[in-house]
Amino acid sequence: MAVHLHEEDLPEGVLAPGPVAIDTETMGLITARDRLCLVQISDGQGDEHLVRFAAGSRFAAPNLKAVLADPARLKLYHFARFDLAAIEHYLGVTAAPVFCTKIASKLVRTYTDRHGLKDLVRELLGKEVSKQQQSSDWGAPELSDAQKDYAASDVRYLHAMHAILVERLAREGRTELAQACFDFLPARARLDLAGWPDHDIFSHEAA
Repeated sequence: MAVHLHEEDLPEGVLAPGPVAIDTETMGLITARDRLCLVQISDGQGDEHLVRFAAGSRFAAPNLKAVLADPARLKLYHFARFDLAAIEHYLGVTAAPVFCTKIASKLVRTYTDRHGLKDLVRELLGKEVSKQQQSSDWGAPELSDAQKDYAASDVRYLHAMHAILVERLAREGRTELAQACFDFLPARARLDLAGWPDHDIFSHEAA
């Protein structure tokens, strides 16, 4: 297992075929204001790749974009809504099709309200994930080893959790419902970007 840091793009041919786990790190939670700093990606074979974008980046990244936009590759996320918006806003691609472990968790782990990545990894896989670096400066000129390990851990376990959650969705008869949610996520991210991050447009109440 190794963590590889790349500048401005993913090297060609470093990923095996099949689903990829995706996460992002930004300067904050407001997508249009807080720039994209890092995209983490893993093919589930043991290595994690971190693609860092410097301040003022043009976000060209043709190799990374090709993977993200590939309709034949399933993209695994935890809270896909945020990552999809950041990727679309800065990289200009829709990183789908989607499987979101947070949504899957909410559909099958109805016995708890704890659906964070740390809680999910602990219950499903018996492993611990540190969130200590979550709020660190991702736009710094140099990333610390702790930052790199934290960023890698966000994609390290998604393939294993995906397999478990697929089984649980089938067991509870919620596979089709989950898929409908996943299919809608790119549109939900676009609503966020277009100015409807909090308002429920499906509600009868006026805006």
